[in-house]
This record gives sequence, C-alpha cells and structure tokens, in this order.
Amino acid sequence: MTLPSRFVERTVAALGEQGRALCRALDAPAQVTSVRFNPYKTAERPEGDGVAWNRYGFYLDSRPQFTLDPAFWSGIYYVQEASSMFVEHLYRSAVGERQGARVLDLCAAPGGKTTLYASLVGLDGLVVANEVVRNRASVLADNVRKWGLGNVAVTCNDPVRLAEYREWFDVVAVDAPCSGEGMFRKAPESRGEWSEQGVMQCAARQRQILETIWPALKPGGVLIYSTCTFNREENERVLEDFVAGVEFDPVEIACPESWGVVRGEVNGVNTFRFYPGRIRGEGFFAAVLRKGEGRAHGKVPRARRELFASLSRVETAEAERWVAQPGQMAFSRIGDSVYGFYAGQAAAVRALAGSLAVIHSGVCMGPIFKGRLRPDQSLALFHDLRHDAAAETELDEQEAIAYLRHAECAPADRFAEGLNLVCHRGMPLGWAKRIGGRINNMLPPGWRIVKG
Repeated sequence: MTLPSRFVERTVAALGEQGRALCRALDAPAQVTSVRFNPYKTAERPEGDGVAWNRYGFYLDSRPQFTLDPAFWSGIYYVQEASSMFVEHLYRSAVGERQGARVLDLCAAPGGKTTLYASLVGLDGLVVANEVVRNRASVLADNVRKWGLGNVAVTCNDPVRLAEYREWFDVVAVDAPCSGEGMFRKAPESRGEWSEQGVMQCAARQRQILETIWPALKPGGVLIYSTCTFNREENERVLEDFVAGVEFDPVEIACPESWGVVRGEVNGVNTFRFYPGRIRGEGFFAAVLRKGEGRAHGKVPRARRELFASLSRVETAEAERWVAQPGQMAFSRIGDSVYGFYAGQAAAVRALAGSLAVIHSGVCMGPIFKGRLRPDQSLALFHDLRHDAAAETELDEQEAIAYLRHAECAPADRFAEGLNLVCHRGMPLGWAKRIGGRINNMLPPGWRIVKG
C-alpha cells in the first residue's frame, strides 16, 4: 500500500528535503528487530549491537519466531521497538537512579513501556499501568505477569478516575493514542487508516488527556509525553497548547548527535524526534517537562470497597515458603487467591483497589486449600520465586515447546510425583503435576502456543 498522498504533501511541506528522505525510508522494508532483556531474570548480555539509549536493549541480526522461543514465554526479554526504548533515557535523565518512585503509565497496552518502567523503579517502586480498553488491558496484564517483577498494578479506567489521585505520582507517562504515522513502515495497513481528520481528532484527544491527568502529578514530578507519529499537530502543537496553561520547568536531556535523534524545543520543552533513515528504528516523538515546584498534597479518593483480607499465621507461613525473600513481601487474600506485594507499596495498591478497576496487581500466588498453596501461573514467572518450594523438572528446547503447546512433552518418570516447576535452561515456564503415570499440564489456555 502506498503512502497517503496527503501525508506525503504535508510531510514535505513541513520538513523539506528531510521529509522527502523520510518518505523514501518509510517505503523501504522494515528490517530492524530489537528486544529488551529483563535485568531481574538474566545477567547475560547477548551478542549484538546495543540500543544506544537503553542499557538493556539490543538489535537482532534477524527476526526469529518468538512464539517458539521458551525464553520469550518465561519473560527473559520483551520484543520492543528500539525508538520507544528512548523513554528510559528520559526517565534516567529526569529522575536519576532513585528507587521507589511511583509511576503512572496512562496509555499502557500492550506493555513495552510498562515493563521498562517496572525495571527502572526497582522493587520499592510501583507502576500503575492503565488501559481503557478491556481486551487490551488483559493483554497488558499478561505481559506484566510474564515480566514477573510484582511491582505493577494494571488498571482499566478512564483517565478522569486516575486524576482523582491528586499529586500522587512522581512520574506520569502519556504514550498518547495517535494517528500512527511512525508505524507506516512496520505496519503498512496503518496507511489505509490515516486521514487528516484523524490527525485532528487525535490531537484534540491528546490535549484532553494531558489536561485531565496533570493534577495527578506531584509538584516537581516529571511528565513524559510521547507519540509514534510525525506531524506537528499531535506533537509540538499539543504541547504548545498544554504548557500555556500550566507551571513547569524545562528538563535538560543529553542526546549525542551520533544517535541520530533530532532535537527540538517548544516553549521551553525539550523534544526529540526519531526519523527512520536517521536512526535504527521506527518513527517516534517524545518530550519531557517537570511540574512547577510546590508543596505536594497527595490525596486519594475515598475507598468504595475493601477487597483485601488478612491471612492467618499458618496461611502466611505457607505463602512465605514460596518466595526467596519473604521479608520484603506483604500477603493478602483477594477473592479466593493469595497475592503478594512488596511491602513498601502494599498500602498504595490497596488505595488503588479501593476505588479503581484493578485487574492485576503484585503477584497472584494462587488459592490456599487445606493449608497448601495451589500455585498460579503468575507465581511460576515471578522473579523471586523460590525454586525449591516444589520439585523442578528441566526440559530441553523441543520438550519445552511441546509443554507450551500443551502436548505430551516428556515421559512421566522424568517428573517427581506431585507438583513440578517446569523449566528450560533454568527458566521457569509453568507448572505440571504428576499423578502416577499421568502428567497434568497446568499451563492456562491463554499461555499456550496455538500456531507456528
């Protein structure tokens, strides 16, 4: 599908020769594949070129079939477009290495930036990942479970509801819904969905989102705004209109020329543009600013319900048995299942659950029945799982793929009687239970390989 003619005209008019070069690059094949490794699950640095602005990002020489890689299913890495990894550089430059921040990722699905922020805030921090579309929020929650850090709460709410948590977040990240011009090369079908009217509608929505969520940011807190589009209406002009009505301070961000990123400035806000042909990646725009200083008055809405129930001493001991560092965790029952939360943010998650639609938080450990935990898939992928809490069965690559297909993977005598943690190269994939000569594969339906 060719580039929309009106898009080409507008781009050349705005950027001149750089616009012509951009259109040529968008019509060339997308050949760059990049991934970001999970620092809490692996210390190995793979072979390949690193992404300059992200310390865990790497380019791959070719695109493998990720669905047939057990490491993908165990949360060892996330497949993420290299340009969008730039938000890590913005975060580190604006916030530093401070652990324990509270981050709102407002438009979070499918989860690339959410899992990135989860790695940045540390286990003392909290990422609230919101997605307004329910089925997209479910995909987001699955990717968060796979990443397995236990420091994310996934919510499904209108931004107005999150704005009720006034001056509560240290960082608000808005990866705004946009016209998607930056994906014209990677997702050619997006060309047929583009229109000038759509650009204007997106810009209006972006302004509304920023204005709505601004009260949730603490004074001195950082706003990271990004899109995957090129036009000024959704980027600089949205920012121009927004900052005209708020008090903010600029944030200086180092950006070496060798990276190929085009720097800009709009009314004191530093901006960054990623053009295919200049960088190894797809189209992206980002900006960062700091809310004016003042005394923070963090406020949460009154809880409408109480979902958290306490565990007995015996139940707590059983939950602790499954975690390598139980002293860092707090445990509660929500419905039929036990959940684990890092103690420093447990009260914050409780405050969220009191009035928002929280569809996942912490680590779901599973129900306790007759004093014994029936472990959930989320617990298998939790980075701090205590591996010797159950028997461990190691599978080779083909056996692991068979397990992930919910097929017979190995003879029953390879498994211990009862519950087994199924691993490949030491990486947990899920649970299986041996009952005599039969193996029950406990992998949930949504986690199974169904094609490829």
